[in-house]
Amino acid sequence: MSNIVESLNWRYATKKFDKNKKLTNNQINSLKEAFNLTATSFGLQTINLIVITNEAVKASLVEHTYYQNQVQEASHLLVLCIKDDISDEDVNSYFDNITRIRNTPESILEPFRKNLLKTMREKSVEERQLWSKNQAYIALGNLMTVCAIEKIDACPMEGFVSKKYDDILNLKEKGLKSVLLLPVGIRAEDDMFATFKKVRKSLDETILEIK
Repeated sequence: MSNIVESLNWRYATKKFDKNKKLTNNQINSLKEAFNLTATSFGLQTINLIVITNEAVKASLVEHTYYQNQVQEASHLLVLCIKDDISDEDVNSYFDNITRIRNTPESILEPFRKNLLKTMREKSVEERQLWSKNQAYIALGNLMTVCAIEKIDACPMEGFVSKKYDDILNLKEKGLKSVLLLPVGIRAEDDMFATFKKVRKSLDETILEIK
């Protein structure tokens, strides 16, 4: 069995973190880099990551996470956000970045720039937000895999009151909306869920092969 599969078997949705144990700066930096390197549609990166260590802030969010204590007990609380809208400026900034990093001539980029501007303009605000949210799920999966490989415990969460998070974290002022949570840290020794066997369908039930 490969090391990656072993790591994925090791991970579970951590129900109780050891609040006295903290992740290292190197571990957190690995997660930041992994988030930033996540594949996104067109490479547009309309998602952001908020890393929370402030104990008072984490405590204030518990009631708005349906009293799931992982957000307070975890070493760090990661909040995945989307831009509340995608503007022409976001698209143009992306292509300007390509020019800066790759020195790609505008004559080559221009048709792609125009096409992406048109694509985004033709979507409603709700469609643009949904498009961005789909990118956030890709980032969440990437972060969870990196956590497994690095032996960082994590618990992906959708169950929280986004508007309350947005208010407490002043996200509206930043043009962001919270969509997903990932508390990360080190599992508590008495978290009984750590020893439970994984419940999964067999590969024959989930994998279809066309030969």
